[in-house]
Amino acid sequence: MSDFSVAVSGATGYAGGEMLRLLDGHPSLHVTTLTGNSSVGHTLGEYQPHLVRYADLVIEPSTAEVLAGHDIVVLALPHGESGKIAAELEAASPATLILDLAADHRLVSAAAWEKFYKSEHQGTWTYGLPELMLPGGRKQRALLPGAKRIAVPGCNVTAITLALQPLVAAGLIDHTRLHAVLANGVSGAGKSLKPHLLAAEILGDASPYGTAGTHRHVPEIEQNLAAVLGQTPDETDVRISFTPTLIPAARGILATCQAPLTPGTDPATIAEAFHAAYDDEPFIRLLPHGQWPHISAAVGSNTAHLQFAIDERAGTVLVCAAIDNLVRGTAGQALQSAQLSLGLPEDLSIPVQGVAP
Repeated sequence: MSDFSVAVSGATGYAGGEMLRLLDGHPSLHVTTLTGNSSVGHTLGEYQPHLVRYADLVIEPSTAEVLAGHDIVVLALPHGESGKIAAELEAASPATLILDLAADHRLVSAAAWEKFYKSEHQGTWTYGLPELMLPGGRKQRALLPGAKRIAVPGCNVTAITLALQPLVAAGLIDHTRLHAVLANGVSGAGKSLKPHLLAAEILGDASPYGTAGTHRHVPEIEQNLAAVLGQTPDETDVRISFTPTLIPAARGILATCQAPLTPGTDPATIAEAFHAAYDDEPFIRLLPHGQWPHISAAVGSNTAHLQFAIDERAGTVLVCAAIDNLVRGTAGQALQSAQLSLGLPEDLSIPVQGVAP
C-alpha cells in the first residue's frame, strides 16, 4: 500500500485536531507538517494535549509555500481563509490533493454563495459526501476517485441530507415543505473565543440561531436534495425550514426532520426506501424499530444513526439522525473522500464504534 504525506492547516482547531486524531496510526497517510496562525512556533501539544503522537511537532505558518509539495493538504480553516490559501496552493502545487473542511468550495451557485456568505464565490470543487444519492442509482462516491479538490460538507448539512434524501429520491415526501430542528454541540461553532459559548452562558441553556432561513447551510442542504432529484441549485423547488439550536454539549448533532407524505404513500415504502439506500453503507446505521438515535451513541465515530416514524394523523414522516459533528460531520467523511480519491479502501482506519459513557 502506497504512502502519502499529509499537511494539516488549522491544526490547533477542533476540526484540524479531529483530522489528526483519525490519521494517528493510519497505515498509508502520514502527517509530516502542521500549520497555523497565532500558534506558529509553538508545539501542537500546547493546544491539543490529547494528540500525543504529534505533540512535539512545531506549528509552521499557513502559507502555500509551506503546504506545497505534500501529497495531501487538509484545510481546517474558517470560510474565506481557506479559499484564499487554496487558490495559492493550487497554483504552487497542482498535484496535491486538497481537502477543504470550510464552506468555500461547497456551493455550485455563485448567487447563493454571495447571498449567504457576502463575499466572492471561490468556485466549486468535487463534493465530499460519498453517500449522497444521485439520479440513476449512483452515489457521489463514483465521482471521487482521482479527484484532487474536495469540498467537505457542513455538519448540519450531512445530518439532514442523510435523514431525508432516501425519501426525496423515492418521491415519498413533499420536498417543497421540509422542516428540520437540530440540537448542536458547541464545538460546531469552532474554537475561537465567543462570549455566548462560555461555560457560564451555555451550561443549563439552549438557544436557537441562524433562524428563519438565514443559516448559511440552507443553500447547501437544498443543493444536495436538488442533486438527488437531478435539479440544478438555481432552479430547484426544494425548500427547507431549518433551525439549529445550541445545547450544553461539546459534540454531536441530533437532527429532527419532518415532511408531509406524498398523498397515497404506502407506509411500508418508507422503510423500503431507507433500506435500499443504506443497507450497504458502512457508516450509516438504521436502528431497530422503536429505538431512537442518541448523540452519545455517535460520539467519536463516523456512524450516522437513523430512525423514522409516520405520524398518520398529521400525514407526515419524522426522521431523526444523530452524528458526531467533528467526525461524521467533518473529519471522518473527509477521510472517506480522500481514500476514495487515492484508491484506498473507503473505510480504512475510520471508527464506526462510538465512545461511552
